[in-house]
Amino acid sequence: MVERVAFRGKMPAEAAAIKFDDYVKLVTARTRRALKRNAVDYRKLVAKVEAMKKKGATKPIKTHTREAVIIPSWVGLTFEVYTGKEFARVDIAANMLGHRLGEFAYSTKRVQHSAPGIRATKGSKFLAVK
Repeated sequence: MVERVAFRGKMPAEAAAIKFDDYVKLVTARTRRALKRNAVDYRKLVAKVEAMKKKGATKPIKTHTREAVIIPSWVGLTFEVYTGKEFARVDIAANMLGHRLGEFAYSTKRVQHSAPGIRATKGSKFLAVK
């Protein structure tokens, strides 16, 4: 089955055209509060995005601001979000609106444990040392 990339029933072109004031009414209360709070890091990121769009640059926008809420004007852009070790590439689609950038750039990965080491368990003290 094909995934439908939409935000509240609006297709990507319609979602990207939503005005900010109308968008704030469509998101959840927690997201609305974060957008109204307008933190310094978030303001810097929005200014950086607007400057990149004005220049017409197509390279990804690097950021450490994982808590930034994705807004309609960012649909179609590419971000590189810092994971604590490296920058993860995030392509913004219409169904990502209202989420945070950090939700799409995982900062931890799955741990795969191997066999225990020498003397790691009570029973292994009777094994010969390599």
